Amino acid sequence: MKHVGAHVSAGGGVQNAPENAHAIGAKAFALFTKNQRQWRAVPLTSENIDGFKENLEKFGFDINYVLPHDSYLINLGHPEAEGLQKSRDAFLDEMQRCEQLGIKLLNFHPGSHLSKIDPDKSLQRISESINLALDKTRGVTAVIENTAGQGTNLGFTFEQLAQIIEQVEDKERVGVCIDTCHAFVAGYDMRTRDTFDDTFGRLDSIVGLKYLKGLHLNDAKKELGSRVDRHESIGKGMLGIAPFAMIMNDPRFDHMPLILETPDETIWAEEIELLYSLVE
Repeated sequence: MKHVGAHVSAGGGVQNAPENAHAIGAKAFALFTKNQRQWRAVPLTSENIDGFKENLEKFGFDINYVLPHDSYLINLGHPEAEGLQKSRDAFLDEMQRCEQLGIKLLNFHPGSHLSKIDPDKSLQRISESINLALDKTRGVTAVIENTAGQGTNLGFTFEQLAQIIEQVEDKERVGVCIDTCHAFVAGYDMRTRDTFDDTFGRLDSIVGLKYLKGLHLNDAKKELGSRVDRHESIGKGMLGIAPFAMIMNDPRFDHMPLILETPDETIWAEEIELLYSLVE
């Protein structure tokens, strides 16, 4: 069974996210547990925490299909000590917020070397950052999202994802989320049956599908291998509808959150309906 949803608003408090997801016919959802463009946030209140859990139950959501995203400011591979510590502190706070809410997954972009450090050293710092956060939390899995490889962002090749995981001590609490737009513009084609099977076969052989915890379902505005991160609505971009039909009919992607981050939130309900209509 597929669990499709979108990255919904948590405006007014995280407790509102389940209702917002329910309103668009979602069976999964993503959210920010704090303002994603600020370093600091007020702590979650009992009203936030209890309300979130109550609304999950009220609107019929399973916590296993909630995939929050951390702040865009965080860079766990930061080349400078001050920036690295600031990012590590913020990431730990994000993990602890998930812990408080009973959320089992936290999705994040791995980091950037900023042309100031060797990429391998930056990847090592990312792994160390994950280890530090896992050591101070319980029950939350750190889910590394593949990137488009724009600028100095790391994590755009499956080899880099595997390199990060290799140096994480607790393999039971680390995973990956594959963004279809990011993968495509990073050079992984999936528009035909052969290229789709090749891409996910490579993911399995290099990273391991056992680490796959979710997908971000996004079409792409830019060309294969362009390394430009521009999402498009499903079926309206360079990927087209075919890869999404293959995903929706592939049992490897059952029982995990499949999250839309497409640019026009006014048609998310239609896109969710479209994706379910592709099931044969």
